[in-house]
Parts: sequence; C-alpha cells; structure tokens
Amino acid sequence: MSPPAATFTLPTSVAGNVVNVKKDLGVKAVIKGQAKTLDELDGKWDEFTFNPIRESQVSRAMTRRYFSDLDYYAESDIVIVGAGSCGLSTAYVLAKKRPDLKIAIVEAGVAPGGGAWLGGQLFSAMVMRKPADLFLDDLGVPYEDEGDYVVVKHAALFTSTLLSKVLSFPNIKLFNATTVEDLITRPDPTVSSPASIRIAGVVTNWTLVSMHHDDQSCMDPNTINASLVISTTGHDGPFGAFSVKRLVSMQQLEKLGGMRGLDMKTAEDAIVKGTREIVRGLVVGGMELSEVDGANRMGPTFGAMVLSGVKAAEVALEVIDERMAEDAKHQ
Repeated sequence: MSPPAATFTLPTSVAGNVVNVKKDLGVKAVIKGQAKTLDELDGKWDEFTFNPIRESQVSRAMTRRYFSDLDYYAESDIVIVGAGSCGLSTAYVLAKKRPDLKIAIVEAGVAPGGGAWLGGQLFSAMVMRKPADLFLDDLGVPYEDEGDYVVVKHAALFTSTLLSKVLSFPNIKLFNATTVEDLITRPDPTVSSPASIRIAGVVTNWTLVSMHHDDQSCMDPNTINASLVISTTGHDGPFGAFSVKRLVSMQQLEKLGGMRGLDMKTAEDAIVKGTREIVRGLVVGGMELSEVDGANRMGPTFGAMVLSGVKAAEVALEVIDERMAEDAKHQ
C-alpha cells in the first residue's frame, strides 16, 4: 500500500540544488536558480525539469477543492441552470452587483458557453444588435460598429472573455458536466392553494450518469438548495427547456407555447421583455422563454441572449432578499 502524500518527504537536495519544503501547503519545491520569468527558459531546455510531485498530490489537489465547493454551495443563494451566453451574462451582472451572494452555475456540457463559441452555420463572427454593444463595452470586448449592429471578430473572443470574468468572481462556482434532473419544490407560503409551489433548489447528477439512467441500475442524484433558481437552458433539445418542461409535468404551467419560426426583429425583443419569474423562485431567461411564450426563434444573433441575462439579473436582485427571508422563516 502506498504511503499517503502527507508522509512523503522530498530529499534535501536535487542535483545539488537546495529544495525548500513548506509542510503547511503540501510538498512544494523551490529550486535555487530556477527561472523567474518565461523568457528565462529560452535556450535552457536541456537542463529543464518540473518541480517534483507525487501522483496522489494531484488527485488530492483536485478532489479536496471540488468536494469543498460541493459542501459550500450545497446551500446557495442563487443557482443558474445553463452556462450559455444568457446564463453567463446573468452570472456576470449578479456577481458584479452583489458580491455577497453565493452563486452556483450548473452546466450539462463539459464546455460552458452553449452555442456562443461560433456564429451561425459554424461561421466565426458574432453579430449583436444594438444596444447589446453596451454589454460588450462593459466586458471590454472589441467589435466593429456597423450602425444598427456590431460584429465581434470571433464568437469565441466574446465567450472566453465573459467566461474568464465570471469564473474570476470569488462568489461563483461553475459545476460543469453536471445536469439538473429535477427541481426542489416547497408549498408557496404566499398562496393558500396547496397546488401552488415555489422552487427551492435543483436536483443534480453527473451528465454522463444522467444519460445512462435507462441502461444502468438506480443512480440517485445530489441536490443544491437555493433561494432563487434562474433557468437559461435554451430551446427544446436533449437538455434544453428543461425547467419549463418540468413545470408542465408538475402542472404549474398548463402547456408550453412552442417556439415559432425565425423572425429576428420580433424574437429578440420578445425574449428580453419576457424574461421574468415564471413561478415563485424560478426566473427564466434566454431561448427557454421561447418555449413558454411561443416566441419566434432569432437564429444567429446574440444581443437578446446577453440582455436577457442582464434583465434576469435585475429581476433576481429585485426578489432575492425577499426569497432569502422566506427561506429563513420557513426552515
């Protein structure tokens, strides 16, 4: 049996160089004469070596942090379902305005960003109608101004910039490769009808596990409690429109309106204006709304996605303190 990493000690020297070991941070080597900048590595590859490490240290460095995050965010203030352009925009605005909130993002895919890594039909450029350029200005993403619309030279520039800013906030944790399998519900304390509910969190599982429920034995999920859930899972698809479809099956919505054909002019306005709290505790934004309201699809233009996210954050900020107070009262 291999010894645990905590008892593994390094030699006092490596190839004649001094090694300092900081026990409180785990084993970490500082080699005397080691390059201090990337440029100092130039032409020194024959003598190059990485600092020493034990395989268990890698495992523990990952798992310790991940399970600490699972523990910390099991009680969140806000959960955002879906890390596409709308969900990430929502997270950016929320974290910027309310650094005190604990925000968990649950994304079914391995790569966050949804369809925003490319424009339409696998083209590179991303088109946004004004005034969505205001969001790009806030992010610091350059674009070409074409009058009524702007063009980002590559959609990945927008998405990578937004994603990096979102992940840099200390009050946000992204759980990707994780899907929402159900919604946690409670009786709505503001309504006397026993049929009325409020959403109190999400039921989660590894995406790969969720995809194999039909060919494996029971694999139960995990949960995250939250005072508010913001769902931005996109239009109908394998994981799309999940929350609103679940509301129908729970008889909280009579039926879905179904997304209509493409009409950019009407679709983008409708998505932004329709962003709202659908049932108590659940805000819906982005193309998931098209399935609720029977709105048109917008195709390869992304202004409504980011501004729906901005509005979803605004709606959330209007109700979050009230929802948190409700939770505190009824726990």
